Parts: sequence; structure tokens; C-alpha cells
Amino acid sequence: MLAERLKSSFDKYFEAPLAAWEEFASYGEMVSFRKNEVIKAGGSTEKYGYFILKGSGGVFIWKENNYVCLDLMYEEDFFADSMSLYTGLSSPIETISLENSEMLRLSKGNINQLKATPMGQLLFLIAAETSFVEKQNQQIDLLMKNATERYLQLLDRQPKLIQRTPQKHIASYLGITTQSLSRIRKNID
Repeated sequence: MLAERLKSSFDKYFEAPLAAWEEFASYGEMVSFRKNEVIKAGGSTEKYGYFILKGSGGVFIWKENNYVCLDLMYEEDFFADSMSLYTGLSSPIETISLENSEMLRLSKGNINQLKATPMGQLLFLIAAETSFVEKQNQQIDLLMKNATERYLQLLDRQPKLIQRTPQKHIASYLGITTQSLSRIRKNID
């Protein structure tokens, strides 16, 4: 079942055989996190990559006594401080479980073993390319769309977001204040 979930979440990018995802899953372990639990502290080095099975997580950086939300992830998303994971260096990025969550965790060593296989190389390359494109789209949206358009787009992609994610994190992810988000929500309803 785990391999099928991995496969179905990734098929929109590349349809790898189920056997590839069975091997991928065999390298991981199931872990649980409590709501608001810090998974990777800022200033430390990421040692794991995660696949969210239940719950959600956020990628943050601490700036001027506040968290700035760089990304929000939910079920069927891969999750980590990717910059630190891939470089092996510490980073200011902090990852936090935003809800009680269950995740498949793969150590950096196991990720490297998977990357040493032809299918693993392909899957991680496609994942990196996809992540790059998504981040570029997020940057373009911040520059080209107004806050209401960004909010509506986010709701379209993640309709249950409002019930599951604190407004302060949604506002930060959108690059606006919580007051601006409240005004946008009031005008939409």
C-alpha cells in the first residue's frame, strides 16, 4: 500500500513501475510527529528526507522575531530542508510538523543508496526538476500576481488548507500580513 501511495503521488511527473516504489519504501521507516514539533532545527544539518502520509509540515526561516514560511506540504508531498540535505551543510531553515503527522523517513545514506541505482537517479532527478519548477512558479507568482490571486490559487491547489494551517503561516507563505489575509478572506466570502 505504501509503494502504491508513493507511485500515485509521483505518477503525474513520471510513471515509474510499482517495483521501483516498493524498493524506495523498503529504504524508509515510519515516524510520527506531534503538532508544532520541530523536525529539523535551524542552524543544523538535515539528515533525512520525508514523504508525508498523514498531516502536514512547513519549511520556515526565522527572521526578525518571526517565522517566514517558505513552503507548506501536505499528504503525498516530499518534505525536507532540501538545501541542507543535498549539500550536507547546515542551514537556517527549520522544518516543523504543522499537525500530528505520520511520515516515511529516509536517511541521507539510504537516499544516496537509492540514487546509486538507475531508477533512483531518474526519480531523484525528476523530483529535483519538479521542485525547481514549482519554486520558480512561486517566485513568479509573488512578482506577477496580487495577493488575492495567489490566495485563490493556493485554495484551488489545497482546498482544505484553511481548516488545517494557521493563518499566520498561510499569510507568510503568500508574502502578506495576517491582516491582509483576513481582508482578502472577508472580501471573498
